[in-house]
Amino acid sequence: MMELLLKLSGILLGVLARTLVPYLRKLKQGKIQNFKKGYWASALVSFILGLITTLLIFPKFEFAGAVAGTEALIKLFCTAFAFGFAWNSLVSEGAKWAERPKQKANKGGD
Repeated sequence: MMELLLKLSGILLGVLARTLVPYLRKLKQGKIQNFKKGYWASALVSFILGLITTLLIFPKFEFAGAVAGTEALIKLFCTAFAFGFAWNSLVSEGAKWAERPKQKANKGGD
């Protein structure tokens, strides 16, 4: 049960880190004023994909050298965090590729 909680919390924190860091950077730069719906959608999809992948892969996942105890749990959490972070990156990048390019206003008067 402890391992499952570490996996889930690692994924969740990885997704949240990947979602909040760009938001906070843009907020500090003044590029945005509020938390857009797209951030939540991306985080939710990433969490679900990370959860499914983790539950399929992690039961078969073994640590090199069969590390036992606390060190194994820390490695498990870090790996789950990386999975969550990576899934959110993939979803965010995929969404950017799917966006239609914005039409630039014709400034030349043509």
